[in-house]
Amino acid sequence: MPDLATPSAPTSTTPAATLQPGMGAIPHAHGTTFRVWAPAATAVALVGPFNEWKTTTHPLTHEADAYWAADFPNLPSGTEYKFWLKTPTGELTRHDPYAREVTHSAGNSVVPDHSFDWEDDHFEMPAWNELVIYELHVGTFNAPDPEKPGTFLDVVDKLDYLSGLGINAIEIMPPTEFPGGRSWGYNPAHPFALETDYGGPQAFKELVKQAHHHGIAVILDVVYNHFGPGDLDLWQFDGWQENDGGGIYFYNDWRAETPWGHNRPDYGREEVRRYILDNALMWLEDYRVDGLRCDSISHIRNVDGSNDPSRDLPEGWSLMKWVNEEIQAKMPWKITIAEDLQGNEYITRPTTDDGQGFASQWDAAFVNIIRDALVTPADADRNITAVADIIGHTYNGDAFQRIIYTESHDEVANGKSRVTEEIMPGDAHTWFPKKRATLGAALVFTAPGIPMMFQGQEMLADGYFSDDQPLEWIHAEQHAGLVHMYRDLIGLRRNLAGHTRGLQGQHTEVFHVNDEDKTLAYCRWADGDGGPGDTTIVLANFADRTQEAYTIGLPHGGHWRVRFNSDWEGYDEEFGNFESMDTQAEEGEYDGYPFHGSFGLAPYSVLIISQEPA
Repeated sequence: MPDLATPSAPTSTTPAATLQPGMGAIPHAHGTTFRVWAPAATAVALVGPFNEWKTTTHPLTHEADAYWAADFPNLPSGTEYKFWLKTPTGELTRHDPYAREVTHSAGNSVVPDHSFDWEDDHFEMPAWNELVIYELHVGTFNAPDPEKPGTFLDVVDKLDYLSGLGINAIEIMPPTEFPGGRSWGYNPAHPFALETDYGGPQAFKELVKQAHHHGIAVILDVVYNHFGPGDLDLWQFDGWQENDGGGIYFYNDWRAETPWGHNRPDYGREEVRRYILDNALMWLEDYRVDGLRCDSISHIRNVDGSNDPSRDLPEGWSLMKWVNEEIQAKMPWKITIAEDLQGNEYITRPTTDDGQGFASQWDAAFVNIIRDALVTPADADRNITAVADIIGHTYNGDAFQRIIYTESHDEVANGKSRVTEEIMPGDAHTWFPKKRATLGAALVFTAPGIPMMFQGQEMLADGYFSDDQPLEWIHAEQHAGLVHMYRDLIGLRRNLAGHTRGLQGQHTEVFHVNDEDKTLAYCRWADGDGGPGDTTIVLANFADRTQEAYTIGLPHGGHWRVRFNSDWEGYDEEFGNFESMDTQAEEGEYDGYPFHGSFGLAPYSVLIISQEPA
């Protein structure tokens, strides 16, 4: 890629000194620079309503290495435009690949307006061990008019609710421009532009600013494993292609194949690698988002998304390694999260140790094993040993290199439903689904990992996720007690009262596994040998059986207080409110610990217990 700040040849329209570095449309005080990469083009011009789409009035000049550029003084922010390309295969009119705004996915590119008042935005990203993530879909999270998708500003209207819940990070499903107004977002037509129906770039900046004012980080879901397939002007952008492939932005051979079409970017081409890096850095720098969740990384490093080395894409691996290295060098406090789902610890291993350098990754094993334990109808069939094993699992010995959850957009759609719906289809609001789903939630907020929940989970949203079915906020009122329960769990996970620091610690020991009674217990602590305010015990009952006085080992003596009992009737009027009292540790070895104690334990319930100061 040439030094774009000092192009090899001036334009015919303005002095070369006015040309700005960068790609796409770059507005500045004296005009706008336009630059595009089109190696097969023999001539390029800017066209649009401003020149009645004439191809002769605003030509671009050829720079080095197949770049074309020009600067025009009278095309300010808001100008609609496209690139006209003369190619050996004919004349083409294309969207700007770097367009930050479009009129709609099949419309025109728009010169962006970079002015925005960020006010006193000095947000500090929480440490990884303090994060609690809430995944949401802009179009359905808060849609006041069910006939229209929700917008970025509609999300802003619910930030008070989220901060009151204790959420300190939202993960937004891909909001880049896609065909039409409703989509999950994993079909990006314009990777640099924000969905027009969601409100566009200025509204998205307002969401980020307001989230920061509420103490909430913004993590953006990005899609680099494929582009399109619909309304995709990147496809055969300058007319060149091989094997009827996608042209300069894509592989044109067997490596193009993805589950979403033959539209995998060419990770070996320097210009495409730069395109993806520029995209990642734009969100983090210009839009001030606090992290990126990268969709299906397995399909960037491997054609099939598998671990078959014969299908590996080493240039895809090196691309994401490069992206992570650039982010860590410039903004080490911002998080990158991988969706690989193959249990590959090299994804979150440092790049200096042959890893890809992601801070954390979605843990498919956790969600699969825990959901199976929750939805299995018969208690005798629950695999408590598998649950115990996955609770204690880490990547590279780091408790926070995994994202853990029982619901995500993938887990509540594609033929699957909400946990409660899977437990009892059609009766998701009854006792069994509520009890077992809240048991799963308690594990998410107490097991080692960064906890994540999906929109509406806390209010017992039922059915399955669809991009045309808005979240029903009446559920938050109908199940206010369960919302309260999630608030309590999040408060304990974040140690807001100062009694459960161990839930933010690196140390976990699953010390009690009772497959006969379907009960387990684990200990979390942060410092040294733990102690009051630190050591936290989680006791979980996976059976429809009441335990009047269930005995477990305790690592220390003294008074142990029940901080959370999921059976409390305040969480739901159908819950049993079974008494689970504090206890004084008794001497005597049990479960490998020097002390022990007994606790009342209700069916399908969880207790969170920590030690009181002496």
